[in-house]
Amino acid sequence: MNAGRGGSMKVNFYVEDMLFFKYIGCATVAKTLYRQLGTMDGLELSWKGFPDNDDLVHYHTFGPLALVNRRLARGKKVLTAHSTPRINVGNIALAKMINKRYPKIYRKFDHLITISRPCHEEVTTILPDMPVTYIPNGVNREYFKKNTEIGASFRDLHGIPEGQEVVLSVAQLTPRKGLYDFLALAKQHPEKTFVWIGGFPYGALSKDWMRIRRLKRRCGSNLIFPGYVGDIVAPYSAADIFLMPSYAETFGLVILEALSCGLPVIARDIPEFRDIFGDAILYFGTREEAATLLDDRPLLSGFQSGSRLYSAGYDIRDTAQRHLTLYRELVGT
Repeated sequence: MNAGRGGSMKVNFYVEDMLFFKYIGCATVAKTLYRQLGTMDGLELSWKGFPDNDDLVHYHTFGPLALVNRRLARGKKVLTAHSTPRINVGNIALAKMINKRYPKIYRKFDHLITISRPCHEEVTTILPDMPVTYIPNGVNREYFKKNTEIGASFRDLHGIPEGQEVVLSVAQLTPRKGLYDFLALAKQHPEKTFVWIGGFPYGALSKDWMRIRRLKRRCGSNLIFPGYVGDIVAPYSAADIFLMPSYAETFGLVILEALSCGLPVIARDIPEFRDIFGDAILYFGTREEAATLLDDRPLLSGFQSGSRLYSAGYDIRDTAQRHLTLYRELVGT
């Protein structure tokens, strides 16, 4: 490998973040990692540059544009498995047909990165002969921290009464994310304001697209859907509780962001969350359990006290260093 100018390793990041896709989790992860790697020595980074003489191209999506880019790339080709077959169910239409293509697509890359142990197990089961490295996502704790002023501005903007508890979720508007439970819980708790940040990055291909649009128009006055927001720290800072009712994830970065902002977290009891967040968050199995936890202020306060400290174990600086080590191993520098 050529190791770039002046001995620096040339690394190109590629993610299909056009239009609403810029808000999907893998795009957020890619940009956070890219910015942190840009502060480190020994790298010459580019963002979606032409794949001419890079030592390594790191892909975070594998749509048609990424696959064309991969065919032109000359260096090592690395893919982070933000998406796996399991999480497409209940998320996009035609999931079964799309999932059959995963093994063939994964094989087009030289190396795969997995972001949680359940994700790692799924990928290595599908392709036991592929080289795979487990590196969990990281959070920029300097950016994701509670800001009382912008939190108050967010509440004012959306007419949230002073002193009223805000229950927040950040996710795509799909059944897989637990949206229907969120709507039902809001109906059960009219004394709280429920805020869902996110939209339909897959447009009409999103699961239950028409039904969800109809339900949004009919929801109660304590439900707010701001869509995508410019500064995601604002709703985190305005919230009192973070609720993540998702049925399947490869990681759950929004939980890490919420913890970094000092919020108590209530999440569905799924293997990914247990593996990553352990005893740092509260879990529910049924809607009734979630409703009980939402009303348990002493318990929530106890978990809130340790939330930001827990996020230190997933600092983006450590994550970036692990990526840099892997890049060097693959390139041979």
